[in-house]
Amino acid sequence: MRGARLARRLLAALGARGWHISFAESCTGGLAAATLVSVSGSSAVLDGAFVTYANSAKETLVGVSAQALAAHGAVSQEVAGQMALGCAKAMGAEVGVGISGIAGPTGGTPEKPVGTVCFGFYVNGICHTVTHRFRGGRQAVRRKSVRYAYETLLCLIEAADQ
Repeated sequence: MRGARLARRLLAALGARGWHISFAESCTGGLAAATLVSVSGSSAVLDGAFVTYANSAKETLVGVSAQALAAHGAVSQEVAGQMALGCAKAMGAEVGVGISGIAGPTGGTPEKPVGTVCFGFYVNGICHTVTHRFRGGRQAVRRKSVRYAYETLLCLIEAADQ
């Protein structure tokens, strides 16, 4: 399973640096954290995870500002970045990942169609954000989002060393 291989690589990369990770997930509903937990030894790096599906959870649990939600919407790089920073701060982790998107099959708009997912990556003091659009049904969008998050995170962790 490709997800398990990526999870093992992420676990090794974090462990080698003595770093910890936390997640704030919306459209993936905890799948990113669950994928890491499927690997033995994940407790050495995973501090905690938040499923922040509702806007109120994003605000209360990981400190997303009401202003960002009102101005940009839950599915935005601004909110995903605040989710990443907020979960890292809440858990005292060097790495935080925020994922918010529209998995479908409903909920899309012309500006943000189904499959639009925004990511925030907080890695050792620096926050990166990106939006990506995935094809497929609800479960495919969720799985592809996790795979994309892990691949991107591995690149960012390696780049932090340079």
